Amino acid sequence: MDLAALRTLFDRQLRLDARPDGPGARVERDGPVVRQTGPAHGWNGILWSDLGADDADAAIAAQIRYYEAAGRSFEWKLYGHDGPADLADRLRAAGLVPEDRETVMVAEAAAVSAPVDLPDGVELCPVTDEAGVRMVVDVHDRAFGTDSSDLGRRLLDQLADAPGTAAAVLALAHGEPVSAARLELPPDADFAGLYGGGTVEPWRGRGLYRALVAHRARIAAAHGYRYVQVDAQDTSRPILARLGFAELTTTTPYVYEV
Repeated sequence: MDLAALRTLFDRQLRLDARPDGPGARVERDGPVVRQTGPAHGWNGILWSDLGADDADAAIAAQIRYYEAAGRSFEWKLYGHDGPADLADRLRAAGLVPEDRETVMVAEAAAVSAPVDLPDGVELCPVTDEAGVRMVVDVHDRAFGTDSSDLGRRLLDQLADAPGTAAAVLALAHGEPVSAARLELPPDADFAGLYGGGTVEPWRGRGLYRALVAHRARIAAAHGYRYVQVDAQDTSRPILARLGFAELTTTTPYVYEV
């Protein structure tokens, strides 16, 4: 893969020309910034920016005013190749708080879709209803130690009103949910997004993460997506590299709480 060309395509399709990621969300351009605004339980934040040293502070302040007026906390999704070079410092100075940096990794969907053998008693099941969403939330709560209720509400919105833009899958061990992951299918894009991939402690290291990656890659390929991309934490980056994913850039969420 030509990673420089792929990064340009990624920036254009998923950032500059991004489409809303769920019901009730809208994407709009405000000068040098592209942002999404949606319900409080949805993702609100900055998708793309084209800033220089002379206009960065004013653009940051304008977005803070906008989201404060809307009553929304928001995330400025800062990528490693975004400018200006000191944008991270400027975001912190404006009151945004960085979370853990992740590595954006990408692979051709068909190349990483080979089935993975599952442990005895484990099966993969699609999430199609509210009961399945509750199991996804429960797995994520246990796997990541966070409150995933907003994720559950977003999934329910997508399944009800925009089912072709997202999917979720559960790994059940003898009927008990032990791992869960999501797949975002943005319209008019070459990239499908792999998110979640949380596995509860007793089942880690048994191939479930790899199986969920391959399963979602097959779905993405079947829907015509050429690539799959992951915002990878340090724990999953080595696994993805072994599967054939390449590092495209980095991304760090900068969060502003209203």
